[in-house]
Amino acid sequence: MVGGRLGGMTQTTKIEAGSGIATLINVFTVRPERQAELVALLSRATEETMRDRPGFLSANLHASTDGERVVNYAQWESEAHFRAMLADPAAQEHMTQAAALAESFDPRICTVEAVHHASGAAS
Repeated sequence: MVGGRLGGMTQTTKIEAGSGIATLINVFTVRPERQAELVALLSRATEETMRDRPGFLSANLHASTDGERVVNYAQWESEAHFRAMLADPAAQEHMTQAAALAESFDPRICTVEAVHHASGAAS
């Protein structure tokens, strides 16, 4: 996980219904031999560009065990912050590179509607 900064404090991903946080879930389909390269590119893009954008909170990259998917789960203070990042030429460059590595991708802004934990698990 890549933590964001809010008010000078390091933030970690907190999944909480009704928080008002904009959650990007982007599922990339990729050839298995390119999965690690895509994960590295997305990680580098987060470190070099995304994490310093206003409103960025966190990004988590997931690689499917079959090698065919990479999922980016990122949180932004608001959808407006996310949209502002999309207009940044540096961010656009990284996104163009990621799109070139992927067979397809499907970004969606979501809201958290429900959270469930195992019995006895800490929130």
